[in-house]
Amino acid sequence: MDETPAARTAATEASNPFTSVPIEVSVCVGKARPLIRDLVALGENAVLPLDKTVEDPVELYVGDRLIARGMLEEKEGEASGQLVVRLTEVVDLQAGH
Repeated sequence: MDETPAARTAATEASNPFTSVPIEVSVCVGKARPLIRDLVALGENAVLPLDKTVEDPVELYVGDRLIARGMLEEKEGEASGQLVVRLTEVVDLQAGH
């Protein structure tokens, strides 16, 4: 009998204690490359243009490794206003090995 994905996940979590260890995921919304003289001249309310638009996907990293791409959205409901990322692409982490 084939296991369901949930049953496989539960079995993996039970056999591997590392699956319950939290990790930090960074979300990169864009980059800027100002000259140092422009950077040190920045003050409160200054605007630093990024290399992306609001419609461009953001990139998710664990350390320096790209793991996924997605779109920023605003959470609805009780925690409205909180930013969330809707994943649009998950990188094949096995391809690099």
